[in-house]
This record gives sequence, structure tokens and C-alpha cells, in this order.
Amino acid sequence: MPTLPLLPDSDRPRLIGIARLAAEGASIREGHNVEYFTLPTRSLLNRVVSNRNLPFTWAINPYRGCEFACKYCYARYTHEFMEMSDEDFEHKIFVKQHAADLLRQELRKVTPGEAIAIGTATDPYQPAERRYEITRAILEVFARHRAFEIGIVTKSNLVVRDTELLREITRHNRLFVNLTITTVNAELARVLEPRAPRPDLRLEAVRQLNLAGVPAGVICAPVLPGITDDPRDLEALVEAAAQAGAKYLFANALFLKPCSASIFLPFLEKEFPHLVKSYRERYAQRAFLPPAFAKRLSQLMARLRAKHGIQNEYERYARRAHPVPSLDEDQMQLFPSPRSA
Repeated sequence: MPTLPLLPDSDRPRLIGIARLAAEGASIREGHNVEYFTLPTRSLLNRVVSNRNLPFTWAINPYRGCEFACKYCYARYTHEFMEMSDEDFEHKIFVKQHAADLLRQELRKVTPGEAIAIGTATDPYQPAERRYEITRAILEVFARHRAFEIGIVTKSNLVVRDTELLREITRHNRLFVNLTITTVNAELARVLEPRAPRPDLRLEAVRQLNLAGVPAGVICAPVLPGITDDPRDLEALVEAAAQAGAKYLFANALFLKPCSASIFLPFLEKEFPHLVKSYRERYAQRAFLPPAFAKRLSQLMARLRAKHGIQNEYERYARRAHPVPSLDEDQMQLFPSPRSA
């Protein structure tokens, strides 16, 4: 097949904004089919604009792109702004420069009562953090301030590295560390989240943080219909979280944006072909499952938390939109799976 001639530089589309900055980033290191780049950044603290009832006002993402390569990841669209593909999201990781300096300048924008979430789009403790320590530098800034409400969301037990720093932050701020755990089945987790730490390592991080006085809980998200939504599997996760001393636990169902569907649906065809038709039907017109699914999930998790003694004492991160009436055994199945059909 003949190759297409390269366009002269003068005829190529001119990149602007974040796409231009990404193109100018210098390669730092390459490995595991992952390449790291610098990313000049004008702002680190981003105001969250959403019609969803989110428990935070501001978001910080120390990196752009995420090496964990979760098949369901909703944040792949962020690479589209840099004129990159959804697959580039897990192969081209951008390290935000001067993050701590920017944060020091921008914290004046935060007013009392506005929560800040670290790691809403990319994991702040992904493998890049071991080398570049951007998240640690950000936490060092918070350790010198007072009266902020800060939530960290991660799939990585690397967060334990910063235990002493997190303890210092809790002295004068309200802090929550959220470990995301989709399933306690290590083999299934490896299929769904190829490069993320094992679930047992995340649970151990929850245990160690709470023993050290750093409030830590579990986010069971996303709950994948027909894959991780069996009540027995969810109860295994809740029980493990309780044994790890989780301060709270809540769950959210999968929402499937087009950018994530482009990766997730081919993955389903390969690993769970019997579910492809159901997913295509359920997500054909919307990114979210119907409210009834979320309601049943909320009811089930409330029942399981009560059974295993998780108090959800940090309600800002655990509050749900639905009341929690009693749930009959025959209502517990959320989405019929081959094991329960």
C-alpha cells in the first residue's frame, strides 16, 4: 500500500491551547509501552462544572492520562483536547510542571465549605508518581494550610508512602482518602484494570491509613452490570472493607461515555461476549443506567453496610440521592448474570 505524502508544515492544522502545549512537551522517559512528557500548565485548580450532585467544588489532577488502563475509564476524553486518541490516554502520560507553585497561588480562590478532590480524572498515585512526586509536592502545600476539605481518589497503595504527610494535613484540615475497589476478585480486577495494584493491596492501604489516623474509605466504582454487580460479590467487597476498617463505603454504577465505549465495548466482545447485546441496548441512548438501577444499588449497599458494621461516618462522601427502604431477597439481583440466571 503506497504511503501518503507528509503535508508541508505550512499546510498542517495549527494546534492551539492544550493541544499545542502537549505537542511541545519534552519526552522524559519511556517504558512498558508508556511514554512520559512534560506539560506546561497555567492552572492546577479547576472548578467543577457538572449537573451531577458531586461532593466537591474543585478538582486537581497532577497528571494527564493514566497508566492503569482501566477498560471502563470515563476520563479518556481528556486526551481529545490534545488531539490524541482514546488509546493514547494510557500510553502518553503528561506530567504537570510547577504544580505546587500554581497551587499556592490559586488556593485563594477556594472559599470555606468548598471541597477539593485530587484525582478525579487520572490517578494521582499512578506509576509516574513514584518518579516525579507531583502529588506529594501538592500535599506538601496543603500541609502548610488550614481549614480546607480535601478528598483523594486512588487505586494505588502508593498513597501509604505519604502517610506522615497526610497525618500532618489532617491536623488542620478535613481529609478523606478514597480507595477505589471494583472487585475483590484479583483475577477479574487484572482483566478490568490491567496495571492497577491488586485489590488486596488497596484494602491493606485502607487499613494502614486508618490505623495511622488518616480517614480512609472505599469507593466501589464502577459497578459493572453482569460482571461485578452480583450481590455475593458486592458483599465480599463490603465485608473486606469492614475488616480493613473503612470509615465509609459507597458504590456508583458504570456510566459509559463515547470515549470509554470505544475501548470498553471491544473489550466486552473479547472477554464477555454474552453481555455485548445488553450493554449496547442499555447504553444506546444515554451514558447512565436508568435511575432504577442506581436506586437498587443504593439500597443493596445500605443493607450490606449495616450488616457488616460500616457506619459511613463521613456523609459528604457517602450521601446518596435515594432513600433506603428495606430490601427483599428477591429484589437484590441488580442485573441477571450467567451465575444467577
